[in-house]
Amino acid sequence: MRKIIVSPSLLSADFTNIQKELNIIEKSGAEWLHFDVMDGHFVPNISFGVPVLKSIANKHHMLNDVHIMISNPMFYAPKFIEAGADLVTFHYEAVKKADVTHVIDLIKSKNCKVGISIKPSTDVKKIYPFLDKLDVVLIMSVEPGFGGQKFLDSALDKIAKLRKTIDKMHLSTLIEVDGGINSDTGRKCVNAGADVLVAGSYLFGQKDLKKRINNLKRI
Repeated sequence: MRKIIVSPSLLSADFTNIQKELNIIEKSGAEWLHFDVMDGHFVPNISFGVPVLKSIANKHHMLNDVHIMISNPMFYAPKFIEAGADLVTFHYEAVKKADVTHVIDLIKSKNCKVGISIKPSTDVKKIYPFLDKLDVVLIMSVEPGFGGQKFLDSALDKIAKLRKTIDKMHLSTLIEVDGGINSDTGRKCVNAGADVLVAGSYLFGQKDLKKRINNLKRI
């Protein structure tokens, strides 16, 4: 049986009480903390950048799971690693195919875990050639750029295909899913083969946060 990891998305946190928020989610059983980095170019929204990560990275004991939805990962990835990222996941669509391996190798050279994310419209088979170099594959189950969107069932087929391929290759690459995750969609993702569930509004600000995290981990 696979261990399920929950990575609460900081995008839904109350930044006026950020330390309190971090303490609550960590004590509630979260092992990863998801940073959605948006540049207003690769995706039509702007969130937070290097200074926010740097100010928070050492304020907890969770893995800093940094998802960079930006147009120039080769330039920015090292900056986020210096700021405290433990895992940097960049988008396959943000670079030329010939440069994907270069970005992976750059991140790994900084002693940081590396992941690739794909948008809902991208065929999961496009990242198969890189699987043996990756720690994580992040399947977007909504269009990247905004929180609170409805889960796209098309992600389940991608997860299942990816699970089958990873197992066939005997790899330890984790499958992470981000977008519209709750108890129902989380169960569907885990049944399809997911290892890591990213959730924002479903977790932050909820009175039964610990119960919700535990439910996701035990699905």
